[in-house]
Amino acid sequence: MTVTEIALDLLGLRCPLPALKTRKALKSLAPGTVLVVTANDPLAGLDIPNLIRETGDRLESTVQDDQKLTFRIVKA
Repeated sequence: MTVTEIALDLLGLRCPLPALKTRKALKSLAPGTVLVVTANDPLAGLDIPNLIRETGDRLESTVQDDQKLTFRIVKA
């Protein structure tokens, strides 16, 4: 089975837009789809994990480097 992976580039957007756009993207995905979100708003590090707890989806990983955060989210 092939897992579909969708990239969502939210670089340059500020709170609350990264969380809102992530929520909107997740609503349109089929279960099992992986959403890879890239953001550079420091608050996204709090907002997106909190959003995932609300939606019931699964945060597979969070990677932070000097410039950005990358979240791998699996649609429930």
